[in-house]
Amino acid sequence: MANTKYIFVTGGVTSSLGKGIIAASLAKLLQARGYRTTIQKLDPYINVDPGTLNPYEHGECYVTDDGAETDLDLGHYERFLNVPTSQANNVTTGRIYQSVIEKERRGEFLGKTVQVVPHITNEIKERIQILGKSGNYDIVITEIGGTVGDIESLPYIEAVRQLLWELGDDNGMVIHLTLVPYLSAAGELKTKPTQHSVKTLMESGIKADVLVCRTEHELSEELRHKLALFCNVKREAVIQSIDAKTIYDVPNLMLEERLDAVVMKKLNLVDEGTPALTTWNKFLTKLKNPKNEVTIGLIGKYVELQDSYKSILEAFIHAGAENEIKVKVESIHSEHIAEKTIAEKFKNLDGILVAPGFGDRGIEGKIRAVQYAREHNVPFLGICLGMQMAVIEFSRNVLGLDSANSTEMNPNTASPVINLMEAQKEVTDKGGTMRLGAWECELKEGSKVHDIYGKSMILERHRHRYEFNNDYKEKIENAGLIATGFNPKTGLVEIVELPSHPWFIGVQYHPEYKSTVANPHPLFVAFVKAALVHAEKKQNATMA
Repeated sequence: MANTKYIFVTGGVTSSLGKGIIAASLAKLLQARGYRTTIQKLDPYINVDPGTLNPYEHGECYVTDDGAETDLDLGHYERFLNVPTSQANNVTTGRIYQSVIEKERRGEFLGKTVQVVPHITNEIKERIQILGKSGNYDIVITEIGGTVGDIESLPYIEAVRQLLWELGDDNGMVIHLTLVPYLSAAGELKTKPTQHSVKTLMESGIKADVLVCRTEHELSEELRHKLALFCNVKREAVIQSIDAKTIYDVPNLMLEERLDAVVMKKLNLVDEGTPALTTWNKFLTKLKNPKNEVTIGLIGKYVELQDSYKSILEAFIHAGAENEIKVKVESIHSEHIAEKTIAEKFKNLDGILVAPGFGDRGIEGKIRAVQYAREHNVPFLGICLGMQMAVIEFSRNVLGLDSANSTEMNPNTASPVINLMEAQKEVTDKGGTMRLGAWECELKEGSKVHDIYGKSMILERHRHRYEFNNDYKEKIENAGLIATGFNPKTGLVEIVELPSHPWFIGVQYHPEYKSTVANPHPLFVAFVKAALVHAEKKQNATMA
């Protein structure tokens, strides 16, 4: 294909309508038709990246192979497309302004007055086209965060207007996602919010080519015609996006609505019939027809907001489908885990996952959860901070190091079994300075993780400052907690496991970031399988 095609996805009426899922679903359909497709997210906030944001503010921070701390929507892109993203796939206002100011300081603007137009908009256009100009993609879908009319989004909308003009009719288009609310008092769906949203977009010089209408009820033919007429789009370009039981239904729903066909017609792409979603639909069949059920306790301190652990929850969906097991995730706040009530709270759990996090809030609850899993032979998976809590719990309760801790929680601990990495000791800036991105990990032959992965060298994504303290490695291993994964260059411990336990593994990295529909992460697959074995043992013991 000579020219890269660009699709822009904007939102109106309200946030959280699911622009990322619509973008990912469209990309999946275009990919299934043979087009090399990628998605990027333009975020209007002034933070350089979401790495310094509290999970309550913005959900989880998703990390790419190249170490970019990005928006959680990039996780959806990867889970749907099974193609890695990078720093180029997430752009923020903070990064745009930072780049423009640095250029001004270097004198690159030759003394010109630096303004939003053209300097900021030019920078945005450059960032949008980085992926397209790489030669790796036929189609680039760009999702613009926020809603039209937001002050923060105006430079992005203006940049899109200019770029559409520059690209020409067949090379760029706009999909506008809106809400068609149902008023129960009137007993009808209302189109007025969508009309106002499209009008706001047109005031910025952009005409929507496709309307995707989020709705709880079916859109009638009459209502679709009304939307097409008043919003100045073709009737075939009014697409219904009705509430779905799972986000993984959305590609099929968009296929039924012919979103991909409408897009291809607008971009003058060859339509060679219905795309094959064979693997995708096999996954959906297994997801919707489980043969067993397990309950996993997710122990975290941001559990009030499900998006804080989005990738973990999705990894359980993938692993559950692979095993034909329904995974019921029970979120448990680590601050609410007390010694007196833990047995009652945990008695129905078939597996325990201690989640990542930062800071000392709730860590004693996480340590109690690890102890319960270890002493009651409940399958355990600790991720990042969860792995560190496993090391601390073992050091305290098995080794007898009562003061064992991480220097993150207690800088003056007498037994720093988890310590700040040497490279981090001089770091003062918080943003983008952790150990980030994909790092190699060498697996010990004969270990459980070696069996799970089926190979000796793996590549997994990291996001942390503190590490297993190798000064304590010999003592800890002699007591029974074995280090079974190492970074070959630094010698840092990446994985610990307890051979005396049915399934007890802690990993310093984030396996959830690499789990996709097409490739469920092997650790999660094995963990869910172990949870089923435990559930069956409990059931047999009860029957006996």
